[in-house]
Amino acid sequence: MTDKEERIFLSSPHMSGNEQKYIQEAFDLNWIAPLGNNVDGLERELAEYNSINDAAVVTSGTAAIHLALRLLNVGKDDSVFVSSLTFVASANPILYQGATSVLIDSEMDTWNMSPLALERALKDANEKGKLPKAVIVVNLYGQSAQMDELMEICDRYGVPVIEDAAESLGSYYKGRKSGTFGKYGIFSFNGNKIITTSGGGALVSNDEEALKKARFLATQARDPAVHYQHSELGYNYRMSNIVAGIGRGQLEVLDERVRQRRAVFQRYEEAFEEIDGIEFQPELEDTMSNRWLTALTIDPAITGVSRDDIIDRLGEENIEARPVWKPMHLQPLFEGVEYYPQEDGNSVSDYLFEFGLCLPSGSNMSVVEQERVIALVLELLNK
Repeated sequence: MTDKEERIFLSSPHMSGNEQKYIQEAFDLNWIAPLGNNVDGLERELAEYNSINDAAVVTSGTAAIHLALRLLNVGKDDSVFVSSLTFVASANPILYQGATSVLIDSEMDTWNMSPLALERALKDANEKGKLPKAVIVVNLYGQSAQMDELMEICDRYGVPVIEDAAESLGSYYKGRKSGTFGKYGIFSFNGNKIITTSGGGALVSNDEEALKKARFLATQARDPAVHYQHSELGYNYRMSNIVAGIGRGQLEVLDERVRQRRAVFQRYEEAFEEIDGIEFQPELEDTMSNRWLTALTIDPAITGVSRDDIIDRLGEENIEARPVWKPMHLQPLFEGVEYYPQEDGNSVSDYLFEFGLCLPSGSNMSVVEQERVIALVLELLNK
């Protein structure tokens, strides 16, 4: 097999080798069905790792956001503010509840929700007597948003925060773990995340009673009765005991995976830092990003090379690279939805989408593979 045939993925699963121990234990105990010792163990260990009171593991990060919205009684005629520059899973659960999204721009210091745009949006909503039921703040590519500023604004208006930390598990903001600032935090264990359960997610909170309710809703809202009785709408969202076993083995190596991803980022940064027109996603002071993906912008007016040129060239060599997320306000699904840019005539999300690039960043990518990616990019730039 030639180098060209050996696929380099953007972010592929990286097993520790210890996952099988927990899976085998589930088989030995015949605890194959949903719930069991691995589910309980993963919830306990995830809460301990993040220094938060409780965690409920579910089938996806999307399910966790949906449950958070249910716990906050979001429904028809309500609105929820959400970061525009994100994956659609951050916003889809708002639609599940029949509520209306209001999309908030990013700012350049973190690429995450702009405190200026959020302040303006909440001020307008307050004047209309229609404050949102929640604000969903997204931490892109591992970097925490400016949580102090955002929390202060939301607290002032009495609006609860859901922190979408799907991409930032293992990151820190001012000494505190990402995902633990809002009323609820969510994590994703999708196959491309920094650790994976193949598919899965978690809802975390210091409100243990609320998470008991989340588990109830996630288990088809089954009332305590010998027969099957249901008084309210529930979902089939609970993580299985087998999948949770994978998660326990993965959580053991999370800090190592963070170090590996940060090393990948550092090699890219050292390779391209002297090139005018290339800017990496910043790391805010007093924060530590897990650098889930190495994300940067490239200005073709300066470099002579566009983001798409790089994606196409790498694709020719069987290497996966992608643009940054397409903002929700540019998606057909959210056409006509209210959008608050950073300032009039300046949409940071549009800029980042136009020029933003994500390079292969897997913790299992070898130095030789990364040097191959770097060489191809430099070859383009030098032309």
